[in-house]
Formats: sequence, C-alpha cells, structure tokens
Amino acid sequence: MENKENPVKKNSPHIQMEVILDSIAEGVFTIDQEKNITSFNRAAEKITGIGQEQAIGQKCFDVFYSNICQSSCALAKTMRTGKEVVDLKVNILNIEGKEVPVSISTAVLRDSNGKVIGGVETFRDLSAIEKLKKEITKKYSFEDIVSKHHKMQELFDVLPDIAESESTVLIQGPSGSGKELFARAVHNLSPRKKGPYVVVNCGALPDTLLESELFGYVKGAFTGANKNKPGRFALAEGGTLFLDEIGDLSISLQVKLLRFLQNKEYEPLGGTCPLKANVRIIAATNKNLTELLARGSFREDLYYRINVIKIELPPLSARREDIPYLIEYFIRQFNIKMGKGITKVSGNVLDLLMDYDFPGNIRELENIIEHAFVLSRGTEIAAAHLPRDLLRRVSPTHEKESLGMRRLDHAEAQVIRNVLTKHKGHRNKAAKELGMHVVTLWRKMKKLGIKD
Repeated sequence: MENKENPVKKNSPHIQMEVILDSIAEGVFTIDQEKNITSFNRAAEKITGIGQEQAIGQKCFDVFYSNICQSSCALAKTMRTGKEVVDLKVNILNIEGKEVPVSISTAVLRDSNGKVIGGVETFRDLSAIEKLKKEITKKYSFEDIVSKHHKMQELFDVLPDIAESESTVLIQGPSGSGKELFARAVHNLSPRKKGPYVVVNCGALPDTLLESELFGYVKGAFTGANKNKPGRFALAEGGTLFLDEIGDLSISLQVKLLRFLQNKEYEPLGGTCPLKANVRIIAATNKNLTELLARGSFREDLYYRINVIKIELPPLSARREDIPYLIEYFIRQFNIKMGKGITKVSGNVLDLLMDYDFPGNIRELENIIEHAFVLSRGTEIAAAHLPRDLLRRVSPTHEKESLGMRRLDHAEAQVIRNVLTKHKGHRNKAAKELGMHVVTLWRKMKKLGIKD
C-alpha cells in the first residue's frame, strides 16, 4: 500500500506547485488573510537569507521586512482593493540586517468560488542592477552635482585642484544652474572642510542690513544695538564665506569687500578698530559682470580680486543630455524624503521635459519632479502629474498651424533629411554640418517626424 501511495504524493497538485515555485528565479511567498506566510520558495530563501521552515507560519512583516511594511504595505492594499501592484521598487532587510533593493509585484489569491483567501507577492533582487546604476551615476556625479556634459566633466576634473588652493573663486551661471552646489563642493574638498561654511545672499537684503549682516556691529552703533553682534565674516572664521549674487552689491559695500580681499581685515558697523579674519571667499552671480563694469556699477579692482579662478556653468538647455540623469537623481531623493516608491517618468513626460527650455534651470526641474511626487499615487510619473503651466507651455497647440509655418517646417525637414542621407544617418556628423547640438537635431527630427 505504501509503495502505491508515494507516486500519488509526488504527483499531487500541492507538490507540483512547490516544484514550480522552487524553479522560479524570483522570490515568491503567499499569505492568508491574517498575513501569515503559507508558502516560501527557494529564491525567497536565497534573497532574504531566511529558511522556508522559519518563514512559514510567521507574519509576513516579520520575515519580509521592507521600508513600506508599516506605512503602505503593497500586498495588504492589493488584498483590500483587488488591484495588482507591478514592479514596485522597495528595500528589504535580509537576515544579516543588510538592505537589499528588490522589485515587488502583488496579486490576490482566491478560492474556486472567487472568495479572497490571501495574497501572493513576487520579488526580484535588484542588487546587481543597482550596483551598475551606482557605478554609472558615480561616473557622472561629483559631490551632489550630476552631469555627463563635457564642460561639466572638465570642471569635475579640476575642482579638487581649485578646492586645494586658497584662491578666491567666482562662479558665474544663470539662476538655478547649481552655483551653490559648486561652492559647497569647493568647500567640502578644501583643507577648510572642517571649518564653517557660511552663505550670504547679497541681493536679498538692503544695504544697511547687509552691511551689519556681513561685518557685524558694535554696541551703540545704532538705536537698538544693545550688544555686540558678530557678522558672517566672524562666523565663517577658519572656513568659507559664499557670497551669492555678488553683482547686487552696492558700490560702498564693494569697497569694504575689496579692503578685506586686500588686507584680510574688516570693520564692524560702528567700530573703529579693524578685525582680522581667516576666511576664504567664493562669490557667485547670475549677471554679466563685464557689462556691469562697462556701466560703472561694479568696481574694476574688485572684479579682478574675485575673478582669480572662474567657474562658468552652462544653463540646463545647453546640457540636455543631463536631464534623464537629473530626473533619476531627484526621484531617488524624493523617494527617500516622501517615503514613496516612484521608479520613473513616463516616456511622454521624458519627451516633454527634453523639449522644454527650463528658464529656471535645474532648480525648476527639481520643483517639477517634487510637484509630480505630490500628485502621483503609483510608481510612474505621468503627464497629468506635471504642473499645468508647464503643460501649457510645452504641449502641442491644437490650433491650426499657418501655411507659412508648415512650409518652413517642410523645408527644414528636407534639409535635415538630405544631410542625414549624406552622412548615412550619423547624427553627430549631421549635427556638426548643420551647426547645431546633436540633442537639438534629435528634437527637430522628433518634431518633424524624421526617422533614422
């Protein structure tokens, strides 16, 4: 009798299901309605480090411990709503307490009558993929700055040398292009990194307040000055003072800053004795200082004092190849900040952002992604999650184009096709002949419906 029963046992549906589950490369576990684990395959054992015998019968959140278990359990939500979750990226803790990045998918388990009896979760180990992504990100990042643009990469190469020096640095670039990030990177890489890093926005305060903010004041300097107050120069002692928007300084304050740069000394407001300060100056502006010089609103001697080492940052519109990397960077940051599991932007959103001119540069892109995070409830940012004013600016108009515009587009398309044909579809060579960036060529091809 026993010999006859064994084959039946081996071929039972339950045993067959176990064999199937154990042959899958992805981790799989099932739970009942009380969240007790009812099955746990070999891949799940390997990824978590927890054996099947240890797992079965335990609560899922005690075994499969992820960063969403307590706040927004995907499997519980699926069992409650009946809606499946697909490829949600989360981190779990394995038996050694190490974080493991995984991609999870969930579904409801029902009996033959359609009644919900539990749930099933599959998860894929993303450690190798995340390691590769980190290596790629590391290649295109420096401190908190992300870029693969050739000019930015050149800056990454020389930034440690700039930081090692004690020279004054001038950072020029449009608003939102990352001037403060570069200033902080110079400080963090410098011998002064253990000292204070103090920021002053020269355009945010009127002259009288800015002078006392920079240099401090002595008791009795003005009504209400009941005690001495140190300024930012004193607070930055032994470290770095970042003067943002230096182009907004008045001529009188420019003279006082020049004195410090020449003699390393300053006078507090109402003071009579000069004070010494061991402070490195990094200045930044979004204005063209040479134009200010020509108008007489910026001192020539100060300009040459601060323009020892110049860092010029391009606008985001000139480094469009960075947009996908910056989007990914901000998604990671906001996932941590908001506790969400957003993995990407849709293809349509990427096209919209690649086609946008970003007058607010990187800061504007960050704000756009943050806005989308607030509205998105899934794992992907869609066009509906973007700010409405952005959509109005970049979405194709539904109004009929004029005949002249259509003719112009047709002529431009023909020129591009001819040049691409000449260079056998090689975009870089075609872009060079057309006198445009390869990304600009890509955008025009997309707009005009030109295929390789």
